[in-house]
Amino acid sequence: MVVRLVLLLSVFTIVANKPVDELVIYSSRSEHLLKPVLDRYSKQYGVKFKYTTGKASALNQKLLTEGKDTKADLLITVDAGNLWFAASKGLLVPITSKIVANAVPRHLRDEQMRWVGLSLRARTIVYDSRRVKRQQLDTYAGLADNKWRGKLCLRTSQKVYNRSLVAMLLTVHGNKKTEQIIKGWVANLAAPVFSSDTKVIDAINAGQCAVGIVNSYYLGRLQRKDPNYPVKIFWANQQSSGVHVNISGVGIVNSSKLKVTQRFVEWLVQREAQKLFAELNLEYPVNGTDVATTVASWGKFKANDLSLSRIGTLQMEAIKVMDRATYR
Repeated sequence: MVVRLVLLLSVFTIVANKPVDELVIYSSRSEHLLKPVLDRYSKQYGVKFKYTTGKASALNQKLLTEGKDTKADLLITVDAGNLWFAASKGLLVPITSKIVANAVPRHLRDEQMRWVGLSLRARTIVYDSRRVKRQQLDTYAGLADNKWRGKLCLRTSQKVYNRSLVAMLLTVHGNKKTEQIIKGWVANLAAPVFSSDTKVIDAINAGQCAVGIVNSYYLGRLQRKDPNYPVKIFWANQQSSGVHVNISGVGIVNSSKLKVTQRFVEWLVQREAQKLFAELNLEYPVNGTDVATTVASWGKFKANDLSLSRIGTLQMEAIKVMDRATYR
């Protein structure tokens, strides 16, 4: 009896002292947008996290270099183009969860479930409400019109956000028409292209230009500080193909063998995490749950429902078209 009791106590001690699960994350999402989500999960489920943040391209290269020796379990990054690249290089494995498949719309995930969206961002038109009337705006293609000569500001074509936008335009207009649109954009530039969306918005606010194209959350950050900020949002292509949308998303790295990895992804696509993940950066939850007050103030819009996997495959063609149009 004493021996049996000792054995039971020994088993209890082993279970009680079992190391807590730990996940290693590579993320191009800034720490202040990622850590609150990880902290919430750690508090609820006891899972610990280690994470490395950096630019998406650098993290993909890091995974390629490390190969099977990588310690990473998850890649959380921005834009379907970056996720598509990681999947195309064999860095990610399919997510087999029905919970995830049911929560994330088909066009916001990889066809083989190697990555899925976690939050949605719209890349659309912004304008100076002091100089431009909403009825003057309509589509992305409309910004190539001569009436915007010397009034348009854009971010560099080197950013994947614009490559994905052009990839979407290729599916709507084809190569020839898309190239004509981009040539029109270039002809209408009020200044050399900017390095960030925030600088585009600042230039509009300063009167350097009147219109631009940015991810919605960049404007949201400024409007959250100043509700009367004069730069406003306009939902493009509402009578046709809809606003171009993209994602921040997640993929399971091929070296991860922890069951807790998929459980964490399942949690990420549920309402609690979705609301937190999206609100931190003023984005939209992929499963349609509540949005932040600033985001709600923009009203609803028709989104383009092109498969983001398709956008990934068109990245190189988009680069070629922008190059021919001298969009740098």
